[in-house]
Amino acid sequence: MKEYKYKINGNPYTVVISDIVDNVAQVEVNGVPYKIEMEKSVKAAAPVVKPVAKPAAAPASAPAAAPAAQTAPAAGGGKKSGVKSPLPGVILDVKVKVGDAVKRGQTVVVLEAMKMENNINADKDGTITAVNVKQGDSVLEGTDLVVIE
Repeated sequence: MKEYKYKINGNPYTVVISDIVDNVAQVEVNGVPYKIEMEKSVKAAAPVVKPVAKPAAAPASAPAAAPAAQTAPAAGGGKKSGVKSPLPGVILDVKVKVGDAVKRGQTVVVLEAMKMENNINADKDGTITAVNVKQGDSVLEGTDLVVIE
């Protein structure tokens, strides 16, 4: 059994490889078990892996393909902060658009995670300068959902 610790986009991941038979490996990522099938033999220098099966309880984890709307930073700009997803899930509703003024605590996105709807609120007063997700997108924990300046 081998354990690896990775940071991807600032998010920590613990990967444990418990068993490899032929080209199928049993791994755990942050405690969630997966079976992965490697395209090349285990003896290959750098195997490429592709998911074979996910557990039914695992949330969708594909990042958003492209931002819904973004703007260039303002010249001289104020301090920007991104409202981050507190956990992986699926975007049910985006309550704001670029240019909207928001108050701290105002709901900006509704996220479904673990079969519950979660209101994701603005962390400060400001103006929305970017909306990085759209309805139906799957997001990971720590993903910037909207940017407030």
